[in-house]
Amino acid sequence: MNESLLVYPDPPPPELVRTLDLGGYTWKAVSRPQEVDGQWLGAVVAVDNRPEDAFGFCRALHRQGGDVPVLLLVSGAHLDELEMRDDLYADFCLTPFHQRELEARLAHLVWRSGTVLRHELIEYGPLLVNTETYQASIAGRPLDLTFMEYELLKFLAASPGKVFTRETLLSRVWGYDYFGGARTVDVHVRRLRAKLGEEHAGLITTVRSVGYRFGLSRWER
Repeated sequence: MNESLLVYPDPPPPELVRTLDLGGYTWKAVSRPQEVDGQWLGAVVAVDNRPEDAFGFCRALHRQGGDVPVLLLVSGAHLDELEMRDDLYADFCLTPFHQRELEARLAHLVWRSGTVLRHELIEYGPLLVNTETYQASIAGRPLDLTFMEYELLKFLAASPGKVFTRETLLSRVWGYDYFGGARTVDVHVRRLRAKLGEEHAGLITTVRSVGYRFGLSRWER
């Protein structure tokens, strides 16, 4: 089975993209049922913008067989439209959604497929990040991180050596619609360095006039 999720429509809502990426899911956005091929872990369908098209996509997916479980993202204004359509979806999540709730529903969607995704640990030197349990440790010492500190550390550690601007970090970690300034990133980096400890604070490097980098670039190895 393809260990990926189908997402409709293409392009999908930015907040959904962020949750999928942070959750470590592989996914493919489609705009028509004809683009669906093979077996999938599940499908996430955003209903709100064009409800009839979204339900039409679900019906086409249902006719194709394969028992792909569908998670609908739907606002309260469209809840009534779920009546008499129980056969088209396995679960739904109200929008605007809380990230933690959608993460839980995505995990349940994957579980319904009978597949257990094994998220790899992110390891870099003394740092270990468990993307499944939201835990991190440095040289065997557990790190007491807030949710956003963890998300920032996970994002940086997943791409060692790559430089990210503050604007990119705000967009990818905090969300596309987050209006906090660059100071938000600076404050969280400072807290992360403090929690990593003096010996390991240098894992996060400031790149002057650009942003931040985790670990060494390939030129420094």
